[in-house]
Amino acid sequence: MADAKVIPFDDDRSRGNAGQRPSRRRGAGSRRGAAGEPAPVREVQPLPTRSTAPEEGPGTGEEQPAGGRHGEGGLERRVAAGLSFLRRRLTGEYEVDDFGYDEELTDQVLMSLLRPVYEKYFRVEVKGVENIPDKGGALIVANHSGTLPLDGLMMQVAVHDHHPADRHLRLLAADLVFVLPVVNELARKLGHTLACAEDAERLLAQGELVGVMPEGFKGIGKPFGERYKLQRFGRGGFVSTALRQGAPIVPCSIVGAEEIYPMIGNAKTLARLLGFPYFPLTPTFPWLGPLGMVPLPTKWTIQFGEPIATDGYPPEAAEDPMLMFNLTDQVREQIQHTLYKLLVQRRSVFF
Repeated sequence: MADAKVIPFDDDRSRGNAGQRPSRRRGAGSRRGAAGEPAPVREVQPLPTRSTAPEEGPGTGEEQPAGGRHGEGGLERRVAAGLSFLRRRLTGEYEVDDFGYDEELTDQVLMSLLRPVYEKYFRVEVKGVENIPDKGGALIVANHSGTLPLDGLMMQVAVHDHHPADRHLRLLAADLVFVLPVVNELARKLGHTLACAEDAERLLAQGELVGVMPEGFKGIGKPFGERYKLQRFGRGGFVSTALRQGAPIVPCSIVGAEEIYPMIGNAKTLARLLGFPYFPLTPTFPWLGPLGMVPLPTKWTIQFGEPIATDGYPPEAAEDPMLMFNLTDQVREQIQHTLYKLLVQRRSVFF
């Protein structure tokens, strides 16, 4: 009797150890009819095969062209969100806090403008962001350099984009920032406020992250020959503020900002006429005009150190000058030590 037709089924479970399909042997006894005649061959229906023609309907594995249904939906949502944002801007239906901080504008517009500079131009590498608390007030203290305060802006992007709790950094800025047209409005929208103890304490009491650069103009306007050498940290006012609120102090070291505008001179007479703390002379400015204001594309590293707790001190500790001096010196030394360590590890200023 002829064997029945069998359609082989390709199943991995029927394969041997070597991954080969086991051979099918004919049985010793074939089925025959009563008269010894071969039994009629039973037709075995072929297994259903997947059609190569594209099927319609969702979830069928249909290959969508670029910009198909899903792409169009995503685009529509983005357009709708953009139009909704513009409507709120035009009608004034958005919120700012007591300091002028506009969180929606910061997240959707200002950070989007700063992010390409952060990621593509300075190629910032962030370390130790997990040292920043997930909640509650904290004071981040960083070195200051670079002739123009781009280091503060890059530190804001680093916290905004890399902190696991999506925290925002509120910077304390010098009075000069808030008397410059346009700059004043943008600084307020970004969450900057005056570098005074009252504003800093209010922000910490509200559970905000507050950033301060105690070197001030002494740090940002120092000559290139003194790069990465920390200047005085003032009288320790930031330590007193942290002690009053029991907020931890997070040291932050920034490498790369010193070389964006190498300051080789200071036109002091011109600075006095313009009301500036200094008027920088660099290898490109003012010799190349506006082109000389373009920063050099250095490679940056921002490292947040281990926090220094202040909640274990009594309330009157904020009035102890010796304690403030010791804590200020501890923070300064930790930042300086980290700067030296990062400089040793750095391969190149630009790469």
